[in-house]
Order: sequence, then structure tokens, then C-alpha cells
Amino acid sequence: MSESCPLIQPLIEQRADPYIYRHSDNHYYFIASVPEYDRLELRRATTLAGLATAEQVTVWRKPDSGPYSDLIWAPEIHYIDGTWAIYFAAAPSREIEDDLFQHRMYALTTSAANPLEGEWTLSHVDSGIDTFCLDATCFEHRGQHYYLWAQKGPDIPGNSNLYIAPLTSPTTIGGEPVCLTVPEYDWETIGFAVNEGPAVIKRHGRIFISYSASATNHNYCMGLLYADEHADLLDPHSWTKSPEPVFQSCYQRGIYGPGHNSFTVSEDGQQDILVFHARTYTEIDGDPLWDPNRHTYIKAFGWSDDGMPVFGSPAEP
Repeated sequence: MSESCPLIQPLIEQRADPYIYRHSDNHYYFIASVPEYDRLELRRATTLAGLATAEQVTVWRKPDSGPYSDLIWAPEIHYIDGTWAIYFAAAPSREIEDDLFQHRMYALTTSAANPLEGEWTLSHVDSGIDTFCLDATCFEHRGQHYYLWAQKGPDIPGNSNLYIAPLTSPTTIGGEPVCLTVPEYDWETIGFAVNEGPAVIKRHGRIFISYSASATNHNYCMGLLYADEHADLLDPHSWTKSPEPVFQSCYQRGIYGPGHNSFTVSEDGQQDILVFHARTYTEIDGDPLWDPNRHTYIKAFGWSDDGMPVFGSPAEP
């Protein structure tokens, strides 16, 4: 890292948990948590830079009451066999029970060609475990779609672990949840014991899952799991976990708490792009969840000779 390198600047301010998906129509689709936690907004553009000024379309707004009427968190948009799906988590209120919020997982689906113009159907995505859960993503491998998410384990200490299960439809899990990782290292348990925000990228004969750990302040950071592409992805023993964080705060240049990432590619398809949120200060008044200044950043990253991602510093583009 060099202080002579330009300091990274936000792509989009006040958007946490960012997700960018490049579709076959050569558009990028962007969705993220808004500071009010009350709606789902989509925007699209033909370039990554264009997302910053693209029209923001509210495709869904929370109702005034009911099981999904508050704290709309961490949406992602996916395209699965002709169906657009927006995964998100929501709670019935801001009340804490058993030391946790009461989020469950939901999905909006539409078959519209342009999801910004779609009519959406809401579904509950049941993991089979009735506890706090959030941060769902999905990916396809060898013809099978998988659902991947964070959830409180009924008999496991801590806030959340990462689970995987096969999908039989965009909104239906077709098997028992398999726990892939629990917070176990010191850097995963600062403030809260958290493994959350999984994201998947397939390269160099491996499946990589990045995830975020610890409290959502400057201690937030990213970890990494990986498995051979020929392995049984539903077998926890197929996965190797990095004992150290792979992306964390840059105190030297003032980019803090990078995490809840996603992956996309450059316009020419040649460069892998890391999408993440971070803050530019550490002093937060009150709970970090209510601080609106987690901004969306993007940066290109490369790969080591042995095929591992090299994310570098969150302060450098």
C-alpha cells in the first residue's frame, strides 16, 4: 500500500450491503440496504460508473405492520432460470428477543424482462430453522442452484453462522441446511460473534465464499472459505477456511469496516471487481446500524500464482 496511490472514493454514498449483478443484457443491476431500512430500490446502467447517477426505482416498500414490516436488510438480485429474484431479510419490529432482532428471509420474484418494470410476488423463504436469519445469496454450480445464508444456530453460541442448501425453485430450499462455518477466531468475534454476508465467486478450479465477521463498526472485516470445484459442496469437510481475515480496515488511510461484499466484472469482462461497503470514520454515535454512512465502493482485484484472490487494501482502487 502506498499513500501516493489515489484514495478510493465511494461509488454510491449511504448504501450498505451492496450487490451488483451484470446480466446478459449487458446492464449492471444494483441493490443495497437504504439508511431508512424501509424499501427496496433498484437501479441499472450499462457501466459501473453509470450506477452512481442511474434512476432509483422503488420496486417494493414495507407494509405498516406484519412479519416483514421493519428493518429491510441486505437485498440481492439474482436471475434464476428465467425468473428475477430479490432476496432480503425483514423483521416484524425493532424489538430484541433472545439478544437478537427477529429477521426472517423473504424473496420477491418476477418474470418481467426488465426487473425495474416488474410486478413482484412476495414469498417467505423457509430455511427449516426458525431463528434469526438474513443475508441470503445463491449461486449455480454444475446445474444445481444453491442457497447460502447467515443464521443463528439453535445450539451454537453467537449471532450467526453460514449455512448452505440446494434450491428446488428460486424461493424453495430442497434439503436440510448444512452449517459451513461458525465464528471461531478472535477477528470473527469482536463485539459480536458473526459470520454473515456470504458472496460467491468461481475461479481457477475452486468455489470461493467470502463473508463478513464481527461487529458492523471498524472491526468489520472479511473472511474466506474455498472448495475444489469437484467437491461435494454440501459437505462441510470440502471447505477450507482462512485463519486470517482477507480484507480489513485501513487505519493508515481511513477506510474502516469493509465488508458485506459482492462480486462482479468489468465492462469488458476481463477484470474481477470487489463490491463492498465501508465508512470513513470510527467514532459512531450510538449503534452502528443506525449510522447511515456506510458507502458502496468498488475495486478491481487480482489472483495469486496459486489461484487465491488478492483483495489488497480497501483504501486503494
